[in-house]
Amino acid sequence: MGKIKTPRRGGASSSGPYDRKQTAKPAANNSNIFKFDKDFGQHILKNPGISDAIVEKAYLKPTDVVLEVGPGTGNITVRALEKCKKLIAVELDPRMGAEVTKRVQGTPLAKKLEVILGDVIKMPELPPCDALISNTPYQISSPLIFKMLAMPNPPRVAVLMFQREFAKRLVAKPGDALYSRLSVNVNFWATCKHIMKVGKQNFKPPPKVESDVVRIEPHIGSARPNIAFEEFDGLLRIAFNRKNKTLRASFAPKEILCLCERNYKVYCSLNNIPIDESITEGAGADEIMDVDADMDIDGDDDVQDNDVEEEDEDEDMPTFFKEANGTPKDEKTPSRNPKSKVALVVRAKINKVLERTDLADKRSRQCDQNDFLRLLLGALPLDSCFIRFTDSEVAFHEEGIHFS
Repeated sequence: MGKIKTPRRGGASSSGPYDRKQTAKPAANNSNIFKFDKDFGQHILKNPGISDAIVEKAYLKPTDVVLEVGPGTGNITVRALEKCKKLIAVELDPRMGAEVTKRVQGTPLAKKLEVILGDVIKMPELPPCDALISNTPYQISSPLIFKMLAMPNPPRVAVLMFQREFAKRLVAKPGDALYSRLSVNVNFWATCKHIMKVGKQNFKPPPKVESDVVRIEPHIGSARPNIAFEEFDGLLRIAFNRKNKTLRASFAPKEILCLCERNYKVYCSLNNIPIDESITEGAGADEIMDVDADMDIDGDDDVQDNDVEEEDEDEDMPTFFKEANGTPKDEKTPSRNPKSKVALVVRAKINKVLERTDLADKRSRQCDQNDFLRLLLGALPLDSCFIRFTDSEVAFHEEGIHFS
């Protein structure tokens, strides 16, 4: 017969040591609709004041078409929809796209919204727009800016949020530690201005780094430089491959010379310029070396002096070590990859441009956009944004050297 349970004194718990503990289930958090994916850079901006500031700094007009990259749950989207004619939202995550659509469903704003599901970087080109706003996923920051600047008709303004270090690179000046190819490109094709700092506590989930908001105004119409973006960017890629090296050293690698040689052959074929692609042997190389007699193709003036000093030291060297050295130093080992005459011509032209512009010994991190423009075109921009060519300088384009 079972024992009758009696209440304990003092209101003590009647549960025994082997009874299951019934823990209260936590209340469901209705604010978490789904789990955010950090691989997609999903850090939702939860501060309404910052969302208002981003839309306000875009200075939207009632006739504007706005492009938003990564709308998330639509905190910035609904504010922009109230001030523009149409908003195109490009979202990679279908869940987010559905959430943005649901947020304006049944309201007058729903007619203004168009959601495109997909990767904005893989799109052939960005949709035409008057303004671009974005709480940008950090991993697509640089591709998004270059894709925007390369548009034939870029937006009037772009208000974008980036990682703080990336934002500092956008506004960096020559000589700064963060000055890079990105800095030159953005400030050449647009005007960039820092707007405000955003702490990581303003996001959900919070990222590991701080963020900044910048305003970019691309040059449009007659203010846009009359240069191919790919050509200017190709020169910067070579110069900033090692930004602490001199420009002479930046153009010295074999891969860079091969690229310039290949593009020079295309240029000559398009302009019916005959070229000699025969292999240099013996005196043939010396003839090509004389193409530009006022410059040193190899650029190693100190090598001969060093060789003389080493020969004086060899006089006191024992005979055993002299025999072990093998080939005398004045005899050069033949190259396994013989150069063609056109390769030497291209190398001479590159050195000629660097010397005539007085930029051969200047480092890329010290050059501004006007220096790179002189290298490419032998020109400087005027206030009216036209190009004035100078007679005393020789540029890469004048020599048939291209980079795109």
